[in-house]
Amino acid sequence: MHEAAFRALGLEGWRYQKLPVPPELLAETLEALPRSGFVGANVTVPHKELALHLADEATATAAAVGAANTLTFKADGTFAADNTDVHGLLAALPAPVEGKRVLVLGAGGSARAAVYALVEAGASEVSVLNRTHARAVDLAGALDARAIETAEAADVLVNCTSVGLDDGDAMPVEPAALGEVGAVVDLVYRPGGTALVRAARERGLPCADGLEILVQQGARSFAIWTGREAPLDAMRAAVSD
Repeated sequence: MHEAAFRALGLEGWRYQKLPVPPELLAETLEALPRSGFVGANVTVPHKELALHLADEATATAAAVGAANTLTFKADGTFAADNTDVHGLLAALPAPVEGKRVLVLGAGGSARAAVYALVEAGASEVSVLNRTHARAVDLAGALDARAIETAEAADVLVNCTSVGLDDGDAMPVEPAALGEVGAVVDLVYRPGGTALVRAARERGLPCADGLEILVQQGARSFAIWTGREAPLDAMRAAVSD
């Protein structure tokens, strides 16, 4: 996706590469990357919380979410942390959430970013439903949301669980529950789409899948590092191939 963006804008010499790093080597790796010519990095599970802790500075968004996915290295070897998952979700929303009721499934790191984003966007109510209710309570209490124990009607449903990732027919809610929501966002992405997104589209509901969120959060990271507006069409084409 990023390589496609570099080509689209003619940014010669820019490269994006995968670096598998075990947690015990994260600090050492982040210290070495600026000296190796890297201008930034994306970090994913299980590094997001530790990356924020190691950063020399952080945006208000990353601090509020408690996790970072985008790091920017400075000439003096220090680095700043940001969380573009929030931007990615808001940019991908298929319907406005201001004044709307939103149901978030899950209570992990992506759910935390989603709840923060939705509250900041002016949702009238954000409810969190998780298999382990205590985790939903903790998340809701930290971000001005409410924890619930059974699914409720909502204007927007946001799936932040991994249901549908390995099993293309699995859904985080019963299909009948889609009759009580007005739009669907599924952070999971897989070839052919998830069962949740397919079922929502069959009902004519506005939806956004994980690929669009991936593109939007990546575009924000790209802009931070390069100072250029990301070529969204080129990035979408790359992840769709």
